[in-house]
Amino acid sequence: MSHVQMSGIPTAATAGIKVSLSMLASSAHRCPAHDAMAARRVRSAAGSARRKVEALESFAQGPFMAILDMVEGEGVDVDEAFRELDRRIAAGRNRPVHEGVRAWTAHAVRTYLRAFGQTDDAMVPVLQKWEYRRHLSRRDDRGATDYAITAWGRCYASADGRMRELRLIKNRLGAGKRTVAEISVAALVVAAGEPGPPPERVRILQVALVDGAVETLFDDNVESALRLYQAQGKATLGELVDNVEYRPGGTCAGCALAPRCPALLRAPGLLGIADRSRPRRTWSATNARQYRDCPAREYLRRQWLPIDTDIEYGPAAERGRAVHAYLEGRHAALPTAPCTTDVPRTWENDGRRLSEEDLALGRKLIRHHAEVCPLQHVHDASHVRVEPDLVFDDADADLVVLVKPDLLYKEHGAWVWRETKTVGSDRRRNRDPLVEYPQLALAVALIGAGRLGGGHGRVELETLRPGGPDLVIIDPFTAEVRAAASRALTDHVRAWHADDRFLPSPGPQCARCEVARWCPSGPGTPAGAGPIMPGRAR
Repeated sequence: MSHVQMSGIPTAATAGIKVSLSMLASSAHRCPAHDAMAARRVRSAAGSARRKVEALESFAQGPFMAILDMVEGEGVDVDEAFRELDRRIAAGRNRPVHEGVRAWTAHAVRTYLRAFGQTDDAMVPVLQKWEYRRHLSRRDDRGATDYAITAWGRCYASADGRMRELRLIKNRLGAGKRTVAEISVAALVVAAGEPGPPPERVRILQVALVDGAVETLFDDNVESALRLYQAQGKATLGELVDNVEYRPGGTCAGCALAPRCPALLRAPGLLGIADRSRPRRTWSATNARQYRDCPAREYLRRQWLPIDTDIEYGPAAERGRAVHAYLEGRHAALPTAPCTTDVPRTWENDGRRLSEEDLALGRKLIRHHAEVCPLQHVHDASHVRVEPDLVFDDADADLVVLVKPDLLYKEHGAWVWRETKTVGSDRRRNRDPLVEYPQLALAVALIGAGRLGGGHGRVELETLRPGGPDLVIIDPFTAEVRAAASRALTDHVRAWHADDRFLPSPGPQCARCEVARWCPSGPGTPAGAGPIMPGRAR
């Protein structure tokens, strides 16, 4: 078998390249090298071990698509489709579905059918998804002879075959606008994809499953679709396939090449868990905080279920984010300079809607920060890292650890880790910061083990209050501190790492849970989320 060398990772060569529309999504969390090698369908011997599968269905839209396939393809009503899904789960043909995901699926199916069930132009479901294919008579510069492109969504065609329609699925229409390149590639797949005779007209819609809102992305003839692809999509696809920039992150958990990735930092034993039998996941301080409140909350957030925006973007949370954004901008500005008390009254410039009271309080907190700004003693821009994305592979637990310090700065050749918190009260709680804030325990473990470089670094917790700032110094080279951090870190991870069910833990925290709407133990069924009604999409 022939092999190719891609930036140090030996991989098996392939004559076929296959790209999915999702790879074109504009996201800083995607790894270009992962997408490129996935498109080339390369494999690493080090990553060829059998994948450890989660006990629960891990693709939140999977049950939604399965139910619609039965409704549209087999003519059953929605209730019977859910019963059939249950039978498949009982027979071991499908993985169990978390109750929260099931509640979301019921809402999504009903919303989708309501959005399209009354359309005038009857479109026939196409259950075999279209795939654009191109075959070359000889290998090209990439060593490929076959190309394929897919687009995930619901496919339909008019009864006479002259119109094809692709419905792309999203939670909400507001966030994450599709790029022109994405739309052009989707148009190519619909216009020239197999199977079936080519259509005369192409339509691409985007539907939000939260409220049934529908957006038209493209509606024109086949010639226009092909021209759009040539102008906007072809070059982008080429860049995707050829890009070998390594960008470690959440995708490392599902990447077969991660064991050989030159950019992924190794940190065996970091979390204090020695168990590689569990499914490979990503872990961060956010997972820890959410799981501590409620295992179901953490799981449903990890599945990207729609959130209650009134809770997620409440006044206190938005004020805190606005202050962090302002400080981030100041710390990243060149030339490097410390923050000052000269804060404009209209300091918030990140598009958040803050009340006059929150604007005034935020301004006060920012001015307090100037008293303890770490850049007072830093003058070299290379000695400052503002909110860097750090990624570590803990092979002992088979976990990818994600962490984003508020600020790293160098002092006497060693990195200092600063976390900044904002609160609206001067009341102080007597809590262990290593337990309260998992990222501090992680910071102690990383700096104490020299994983950020040599020297005697430290960890700092800055708390900004209306009455003034507090600054807590944590020495990661003190044995007692390191032992306490290790215990706290392992306690944050152990139960989550072993959990397969992520059951709800009802309590007062439900009132401030962003995904309580989908939880069977939540505060109540949302308006319009009654029993599943039989229905069929036309």
